[in-house]
Amino acid sequence: MKRVLPLVLAAITVVLIVMAWFESGGVERHVLRSAATPEQATRLMLSQIQTHNFDAAYARLANRNDLDKNTFIHEFTGSYGSLLTISALEGFDVGVLHASDQEATVRARLHYATGVGPLDDTRDLTVQRTGDTWKVVWPVDTTAKLPPQVIPVNYLRWDVISRGSGDDWGAQNVDSPQVRIVSMNAIQRPDSVVVLGEVVNEDSVPAYVNVGATLLGPNDEELAQESSFDKIAHTLLPRQVSPYRIDFPNMRLEKIKNVRMEAKALLIAASADPVIAIDQQKLETDRLGRKVLSGKLTNQSGQIVSIPHVIAAYYDSNGKVIWVSDGYVAQALLPQMPVPFAVDLPPDVAKNVQTYRVIVNHFELTT
Repeated sequence: MKRVLPLVLAAITVVLIVMAWFESGGVERHVLRSAATPEQATRLMLSQIQTHNFDAAYARLANRNDLDKNTFIHEFTGSYGSLLTISALEGFDVGVLHASDQEATVRARLHYATGVGPLDDTRDLTVQRTGDTWKVVWPVDTTAKLPPQVIPVNYLRWDVISRGSGDDWGAQNVDSPQVRIVSMNAIQRPDSVVVLGEVVNEDSVPAYVNVGATLLGPNDEELAQESSFDKIAHTLLPRQVSPYRIDFPNMRLEKIKNVRMEAKALLIAASADPVIAIDQQKLETDRLGRKVLSGKLTNQSGQIVSIPHVIAAYYDSNGKVIWVSDGYVAQALLPQMPVPFAVDLPPDVAKNVQTYRVIVNHFELTT
């Protein structure tokens, strides 16, 4: 009996180790190490990136002699305070588009968890056969680097001096800026009611603006209350207009009698710099079959824009706002370096779009 018990304990230990190996993805990692197919090679590289084993991922590239390792790493960890610097690769999907004996094209959809919500990045990668294994050819950025230069700045700037604790009792601060909701449209979507429109800063000073909406029922009871959150350009310079969108999940338009709108504004310090140009705008169908508004952003200022936020308003033939979409750009905007963007919109809305307008909001990471 004394000999049987240690054997039983040893057997149980082996079983537990095997189970843990299976549950932790040991089988998948074992298969992936062979990289015997283009899909396996891509999955292996991405799994190493996901676990921050960048040295191993870089070593498996077919073109590592043409690609700086730090540049490769920054593709996934970000730089200059961009959105990817506060993100993590949460998962990925891989599929082979076409393949031959020596080369294949693999589509990888990378799913990031970021500080502002989920972010997807789609890459079509070339994978080459090297002996008995396959290796990924990572795209090399051939954009010419700009030389050092001086960019004069003469944009308007507003500073705010608030009342201090030593000022006279009863002294008042500056009044809040005057803002106005210029349009509102409530529409039914398959899974929600959406309230959208535009708001304008009518004052001569900049304002931090937020728009809220309350849905009222047949007896004027409050059904739901939401705000525009990040589907608005919060900082509005004098006379500047921003679209807004407010989502009410699991609501039906026929149950709503009225919508009570409210625009709140605070006086803030602001500057007209940086200026971000929006070029090559067009409505198109992307490689995933989605309807998108795409274009390029160019930072025309001398400072880096860390987290660009694109907001687009779409209008029908009567000039009414019929949709507002937004999206964050994962890459920071360096001065004078164009960066592509794309924001999607529902197909049933896209067919009714006559014109559109794009603005760019931006955020900086603070430490």
